[in-house]
Formats: sequence, structure tokens, C-alpha cells
Amino acid sequence: MDWKKEIKSWGIMLSVVAFLYFTGLLPVVIGGLQSVLLSTGLIKPSIELPDLTEKQFDYRGKFLTFDGEQINLESYRGKTLFINLWASWCGPCRAEMPHISELYQDVKDESNIEFLLVGIDQDIEKSRKFIEGKNWTFPTAHASFGLNKSLESEAIPTTLVVNPEGEIVFYQQGMSNFNTTEFKDFLRSL
Repeated sequence: MDWKKEIKSWGIMLSVVAFLYFTGLLPVVIGGLQSVLLSTGLIKPSIELPDLTEKQFDYRGKFLTFDGEQINLESYRGKTLFINLWASWCGPCRAEMPHISELYQDVKDESNIEFLLVGIDQDIEKSRKFIEGKNWTFPTAHASFGLNKSLESEAIPTTLVVNPEGEIVFYQQGMSNFNTTEFKDFLRSL
């Protein structure tokens, strides 16, 4: 009789996962769980400077805001730039966005620090719909024109920080809670 209970238990679990998958709720649920994990403070960015001293950021390129305006990367030259690449279907991206929003709220008045969160969904409408209605506040755009070499990545989310001299001083693939005192101090020190 134990095997019947086991089969029934597995059937129920698979049914729940199938329901979440086919309704599109799976990334939302996973993202929520990952956000809770990030809130614990167990996953934080390592702000030890990578050896990217010869890695200059490529300012060539442009993005499209969700209001239809073009953003030219060149306009960020001479500032500290926090860039995050994300997609609507990415659970870890969803998980870190509330924390990035809190970080942005804390440093947005710093005249030398700029933020740009770039959606990389194939369809701009998917990115737009994902952002709409959220209470997150940060500058967003879509990679409608593609990504330059400095932004191409094997994984998302990918976050990088470019200093005012145009050097990539922080690069991370994967989610993190960037809303820490250490990371804020790091941004302000550039």
C-alpha cells in the first residue's frame, strides 16, 4: 500500500508543477522564493575588484525605453553606471529586482551614479508587461538594438558597474542582493 501513497504524492506534486508551468506562474513563484532567500542576506555581491584593469567598457550602443525613447550609452560616459541585464521569464532576475529598487532609492540622488536595467526578451512587449504594475523604481530599457561586446553574457541576470573612467570594476553573473551597505559604499567610492 505504501507504493500507492507514493505514486499519489508524486502525482499531486507533478500536477502542481504542471499547473504552475502552463499558467506561467512558475517563474513568479520561483522568483518569489529566491527573493525571500536574498532577503536573508546569505547571497551578497563580492565587491572585491576583479582584475579588469585593461577591460574598458564599450559605450557604443543604444536601447529603447518602454516609452519609445532611445537611450545612447555614450550619455553615461564619465559617470558610475550600474547595469543589470534581465528577462521577464528569469526567476533570479525577478528575485533581485526589489533589492535593486531599494538600492536605487538609496543612491538615486548621487549626481555621479546612474542605473540602467535592460530587458533582453526577444519581444519588447514581454519586457514591458513584466515591468508594468510593479512598484519597483529604477530606469529601465529594452535591448531592441542588441548588446555590444561589453554587455554580452552567458547568463542572466548579469550585473556590471562601470566607473567614471570607463573601466568595468564589477561584473557578476547570477542573482544577488545589491542593497547592502558595502555595495552602496562601493558605488559611492567610484
